[in-house]
Amino acid sequence: MSLLDIVLFLPLVGFLLLVFTPKGNDQLPRVMALGISLLVFVISLGLIGPFMGSTIPEGYQFVTDASWISSPPIRYHIGLDGLSLWLVLLTTLLTPIAVLVSWKSIDHRVKEFFAFLILLEFGLIGVFVSLDLFLFYVFWEIGLVPMYFLIGIWGHDRRIYAAVKFFLYTMAGSVLMLAGIIYLYNRAGTFDYVQILSQLQSGRLVLSSQAEMLLFSAFFLAFAIKVPLFPLHTWLPDAHVEAPTAGSIMLASVMLKMGTYGLVRYSVPLFPNAAHKAAPFIIGLAVIGIIYGALVALVQPNMKKLVAYSSVSHLGFVVLGVFSFTQQGLDGAVYQMLNHGISTGALFMLVGFLYERRHSLEISAYGGVATPAPNLAIVFLITTLASVGLPMLNNFVGEYLVLQGASQVNFTATVFAAVGVILSACYMLWLYQRTFYGKASESLSHHMPDLSTREWAVSVPLLLLMFWMGIYTQTFMPPISAQNARILQQYQQQQNRPQSANTPGASEVANAR
Repeated sequence: MSLLDIVLFLPLVGFLLLVFTPKGNDQLPRVMALGISLLVFVISLGLIGPFMGSTIPEGYQFVTDASWISSPPIRYHIGLDGLSLWLVLLTTLLTPIAVLVSWKSIDHRVKEFFAFLILLEFGLIGVFVSLDLFLFYVFWEIGLVPMYFLIGIWGHDRRIYAAVKFFLYTMAGSVLMLAGIIYLYNRAGTFDYVQILSQLQSGRLVLSSQAEMLLFSAFFLAFAIKVPLFPLHTWLPDAHVEAPTAGSIMLASVMLKMGTYGLVRYSVPLFPNAAHKAAPFIIGLAVIGIIYGALVALVQPNMKKLVAYSSVSHLGFVVLGVFSFTQQGLDGAVYQMLNHGISTGALFMLVGFLYERRHSLEISAYGGVATPAPNLAIVFLITTLASVGLPMLNNFVGEYLVLQGASQVNFTATVFAAVGVILSACYMLWLYQRTFYGKASESLSHHMPDLSTREWAVSVPLLLLMFWMGIYTQTFMPPISAQNARILQQYQQQQNRPQSANTPGASEVANAR
């Protein structure tokens, strides 16, 4: 058993322990969930070791490859590379933060809430480490279930509507992806991602142009819904507004990255010609999403909706970077996944702090918060500046690299995307001004205590990461750049290979050779 197996299965063990915890003691599930999630995070730090040397190892680390189901041949095949490493660590870091954020705000069905939160961690880690397409799909669906219940049970007034909408949107894309996975299995004779990729690169499996485009579309739609990419984004604001604070943190910081990770891991390497053909259209959608998300955020009266639409805008940069097919663009896209996870997760956390005090998400219910809560105002300001991409803070690096990479292939689209950076400063600074400046009302002053010790404990790690990732970028970038270089090399090699005619037996002919 490798270290990665332990990191993956500890949350599942924790979930089972929480499920069988006797009722009647609400404090015990909180302590157990915090202990389990902190233990997983500490152990996951050991995964960094192989990637921190002067040379980044090729291939996957901490690999486990064992038979799971004999017929059809589904394998328990997991591994870690520079693309998935930091996403796994982002998940293990944010889970204990989500537990602490929910320490006081969750007061009913406490055991079930923390059990679902730990199960969500299990599903998310599984998505990032799976190297078998069927196993990947299983973890993809596992992650969907606890988030559905977190929104549907512990959400706000319209929680059922938001949970069902989230579930239906995600399931619609997932079913198409499953059809694509089954088709690939029928052609390749295996669900193993590494073997399928090897067959495609060697020419033993050749997809017709039409089949490749259909498969790319099936995978892309599932990932685009999860990102979410315009115009498939409408489930996200509802889900965020109705979700509890911990649900919003995990949804924005990690769950949305399942979509962008899928684009980099599966859509581009497996279907390079289709990705190349679709790139202008997808870049257009990404740029529309960047500007549309920012403009809609400008007019939002609800804080959570504003931050949700900012996610639509910021993740448009990630998609733009991926489909630029340049080293800088891809590096920026992957780094921006991490940056968005830290800064937007922190924003939802801070909005949750305000909601716990005032019990309102309407911006008009605030004003002058900086007077009774100066420390909260400072932490919110730093997070706001990180979100808008101020130099020396994390988002600046990712957005700059994406724009630099995209400008090499489509300068016009890059100019329009850059407008989104300006607009993000407008809506975030306006939110800050309306919430924290001005004269505080009498009722607000009496119900706005400053940050508690628990709230400082969850804020400080995220603040440190905002500065660290903005200043010492090279701490994180070498494994990312090395893996992205390999992905681009595979993409270019497969682009140069001949495509088959539109015949169903093309792969069999190639195999016979």
